[in-house]
Amino acid sequence: MRTQIGIIGAGPAGLFLSHLLHLQGIDSIVIESHSREHIESRVRAGVLEQGTVDLFNETGIGDRMRREGLSHHGFELRFNRQAHRIDMFELTGGRCITVYGQQEVIKDLVAARLNAAGQIVFEVEDVSIHDFDSAKPKIRFRKDGQSQEIACDFIAGCDGYHGICRPSIPAGALSLYERAYPFAWLGVLAAAPPSSHELIYANHERGFALHSMRSPSLTRLYLQCAPDENLENWPDAHIWEELSARFEMDGFVLNIGPILQKNITPMRSFVAEPMQFGRLFLAGDSAHIVPPTGAKGMNLAIADVRLLAQALARFYSSGSEEELATYSQRCLRRVWRAQYFSYFMTNMFHRANVADAYDYRRQLAELDNITSSRAAATNLAENYSGFPFR
Repeated sequence: MRTQIGIIGAGPAGLFLSHLLHLQGIDSIVIESHSREHIESRVRAGVLEQGTVDLFNETGIGDRMRREGLSHHGFELRFNRQAHRIDMFELTGGRCITVYGQQEVIKDLVAARLNAAGQIVFEVEDVSIHDFDSAKPKIRFRKDGQSQEIACDFIAGCDGYHGICRPSIPAGALSLYERAYPFAWLGVLAAAPPSSHELIYANHERGFALHSMRSPSLTRLYLQCAPDENLENWPDAHIWEELSARFEMDGFVLNIGPILQKNITPMRSFVAEPMQFGRLFLAGDSAHIVPPTGAKGMNLAIADVRLLAQALARFYSSGSEEELATYSQRCLRRVWRAQYFSYFMTNMFHRANVADAYDYRRQLAELDNITSSRAAATNLAENYSGFPFR
């Protein structure tokens, strides 16, 4: 097979890159190790920044998102058993967020690519990349037991943190920056109407909790737990008991229903620099991950491939490699700002040591400052609703 851009990974980064390239008349092939059914059903992030929403609308994939996505003009910080609303819309001059699950974004992108006769090869095995330090990169894999090869001009590594692209870069070529947090999230998807029409971030003496939603009938909830937590120790009744305690406030009732899914999400920060080597370009989780507290992961992936698509379009239209050469530098400014904000949010809400009374009181003072200072609240709202595209 021959294409201009070989894309590894059919997550938001890989599929949206393929979509953007198609709009520029640039050919691509996406390969994915999982089935279409798998990637369209796995529950992941669900908060889209204003810029991401605008970009989806501008590029023609926002129809269902506009119908089914839940637009939020603010969110709640809950501490000392009191609620404090951050009005993003008012503080930022009209920006907001949209709750629309990653699996729904994937469905829209897969449909858009297939409707445009785009090539997505699902359920591939033994993927490897070759000669990406030359002008003739290659991707090799097996499909249905048969060995296949894609010859291309460039390779986009959109295959996530555990993918093969980043580890294929020669040792010593990348600088890796990491931080592991001493806690994780226990996440549940429940068949219960959301108990609030906006997200709730709760700081409680027993640990963090987050109230989110996926639809008017599905609630997504998280609570802080240990990184090595065993789900067998968390029967449904215990989960609801703990969530009710952490969201406790006069007049608030947590809606309870059957729990459909449970999972443990580790909390870590990671950045690889640079995000390119030769004709291999990393995007999304293959290059960086953030703790989910700041709701930045999928938005960063979309921002990466927007820049990469622009750089590739300029290359094919003019022959200039200037934007390709500075791709990593331009991405990393946004990546590190997201790292800062995610670290800030994570440390403001989670308790590394529940017995540390000093740190808990410091967190409460920080939250009090944000909710009593317009300047501090504005800074939070601007970061949460999304960094402007440049």
